[in-house]
Amino acid sequence: MAEINGIKIGGGLPFVLIAGPCVVENKEMIMQTAEIIKKITSELNIPFIFKSSYKKANRTNLNSFTGIGDEKALTILKAVKEKFDLSVLTDVHSKEEVNQAAEVADILQIPAFLCRQTDLLIAAGESGRVVNVKKGQFLAPEDMKHVIEKVESTGNKNIMLTERGTTFGYHNLVVDMRSLVIMRQFGYPVVMDATHSVQLPSKDSTSGGEPIFIKPLARAAAAVGIDALFLEVHPDPKNALSDAASQLPLDKLEELLIEVKQIDEKVKSFK
Repeated sequence: MAEINGIKIGGGLPFVLIAGPCVVENKEMIMQTAEIIKKITSELNIPFIFKSSYKKANRTNLNSFTGIGDEKALTILKAVKEKFDLSVLTDVHSKEEVNQAAEVADILQIPAFLCRQTDLLIAAGESGRVVNVKKGQFLAPEDMKHVIEKVESTGNKNIMLTERGTTFGYHNLVVDMRSLVIMRQFGYPVVMDATHSVQLPSKDSTSGGEPIFIKPLARAAAAVGIDALFLEVHPDPKNALSDAASQLPLDKLEELLIEVKQIDEKVKSFK
């Protein structure tokens, strides 16, 4: 089980939502989105952690948007925490970033492409923050035991493991739901990333996506059993500055959560 500011994740408890825009684009959009998601989750009684990357270090195209500046973006995430009393998750891409991000973020996320970077995993573990590691598109779920060992070596056992699809030929991903079962055997909460899982990686000059599959994948994962659901949510995905083809429209969030909650409650009612 992981615990963040009173929110417990795992142990058969109801699922937690980790959601927000892919990247911090500007303060107005981030604050409005956080407010709307909090209102929805409060009404549905779903624990909520806000997610947004303060910068995007892994982009397909040299000219793709990477951020508005580290300090500015982190200041906006801090404002989200303070105004809405929310815990915050953001990515880190190198060990040099960890301390600065950890001053704001409650959860440090290791991107899938970096899940084997020993120095980064150790630095994240040493920060004392919860560490969410995305399983690399190139890894078997069994291989995550080595990732866990690296973080555990720091004495930090506040770890979460996220499924986000596996490379399936060129420019495609497939989700093997067995991964959630296998990773749970390591004793840590498992998270389903239902938005990155629908990406079509490096399609032309940007990554594409098939958002029509977000809801089916989220429902299927809930039926298998998850501790948290990860969704990148944007008020206007088509004009998003990152992952435009795979983010969930904000106005579709409530409907999806209602369905996932019903499935989650049913599955966790079984002994």
